[in-house]
Amino acid sequence: MTQAANRADPAGDTEDFLVAQIEKLLAENAGLKALIEGQQAGIAELERRLAINSSNSSKPPSSDGPKRPARTRSLREPSSKPRGGQKGHPGETLRQVTTPDRVVDHYPESCAGCGAALSSAMAISHSARQVFDLPEPPAPVVTEHRAHACCCAQCGKRTQAAFPAGVAAPVQYGPRICAMVVYLLHGHFLSEDRLAELMHDLFGVSVVPATIARMSRSCANRLASFVDAVRQEVCRVKVKHLDETGFRLGGKPQWLHIASTALLTFYRVCAERGSLLPGVVGIVVHDHWKPYYTMTDVLHGLCNAHHLRELKALIELDREDWARKMQILLRRTCHAINLARERGIQLNPRLIARIGRRYDAIVAEGLAFHQGLPALRRAEGRGKTPRRVGHNLLLRLDRRRGDVLRFLHDPNVPFTNNQAESDARMMKLRQKISGGFRAQASADDFAIIRSALSTARKQGWNILHTLTQGPEELILSLRTV
Repeated sequence: MTQAANRADPAGDTEDFLVAQIEKLLAENAGLKALIEGQQAGIAELERRLAINSSNSSKPPSSDGPKRPARTRSLREPSSKPRGGQKGHPGETLRQVTTPDRVVDHYPESCAGCGAALSSAMAISHSARQVFDLPEPPAPVVTEHRAHACCCAQCGKRTQAAFPAGVAAPVQYGPRICAMVVYLLHGHFLSEDRLAELMHDLFGVSVVPATIARMSRSCANRLASFVDAVRQEVCRVKVKHLDETGFRLGGKPQWLHIASTALLTFYRVCAERGSLLPGVVGIVVHDHWKPYYTMTDVLHGLCNAHHLRELKALIELDREDWARKMQILLRRTCHAINLARERGIQLNPRLIARIGRRYDAIVAEGLAFHQGLPALRRAEGRGKTPRRVGHNLLLRLDRRRGDVLRFLHDPNVPFTNNQAESDARMMKLRQKISGGFRAQASADDFAIIRSALSTARKQGWNILHTLTQGPEELILSLRTV
């Protein structure tokens, strides 16, 4: 081997070294670029989550916290009606009655002109002012039932009279006291201790938490058959609203499922969120929770209030123009449907077809926009490539087109699922005041009694009368339409 062969070529070594360094730097640069892109996507996602609230998502208002943004804009399309109460709306102004319970006459003592004495016999007219007030809370009325024993004069047999139904103990509270306690406990969510104080302060009735719990259990047992009848009617009606909300039972998560209409409310407690109500037929209105689509023999109507909130977030946070167009279309379509229903007419079929074409065009525009965007990076260990929030919403609007626009073709289907969401709000209020439940029986009692109270309110029944009446009478009085 020659000396020239053993001597390295410095120019060649330098060139190879530089090429290797450049390749290394390019690889590092690509890795850093990917890292920065991932971090930027993560930062954008975190910023989006921070900007999400109850006005632009499905989050409940209770999650907004003390710094919730001022609600300056409604999702509804403005109408031509003036603000405030509309003409013909029945007011709640306090008005004088024709037959007052008590009349107090006032007469002047002396003449304002000459000072002569005046009497009631000299009255020629009067003006009246009425004061509405509450009487002193009455003391409990104690009724003693005496079951006498009689001795037959003919055979000498002794016969004991029976006590009336419901009179089963030497001392007990009557049905109206029980109804008042149950109403305040489950209707206005007073805690047991505060409820005991209120009953003592107002009525002089001393109850303890154990007694309150027994009253609640007894009322729930008595109303169980009525609530089951409500469940059957909700399953049968043409259109019903479905929703669910979580709570804690003994420290463990549970679910309250709601099935309701404008006249009926049915609650039930379930250990699993996916335990759907069986026997449902007709049309179910919901918020696109996927398990609802496993139900058979039903059609679906999607809540467009949810869609409007999602579209609002896409407009304000993601600056997607198709979302603004879809928001305007849905709001104006809802306004047109409401006007038609108020006037008792049907929308023009040509207008319905025009709305459908506009809907399809906006969805196609949105899909084309998202298909032109660079794909999101797939997280390590994840199987599917993620999609943007707007892309997911577009796919829902496209695949569930008939369910989104069902309100447009069927006048019985509402634009939103607000009925069920309003009925679900009572559980969240109960959680804020008293937290969850300690025992399964307490949660079941709540579901039964709240079903009866909410249904009675919708039916226009007297609440205390409902809680004291027999379930058979309530079932016969039940209206579904």
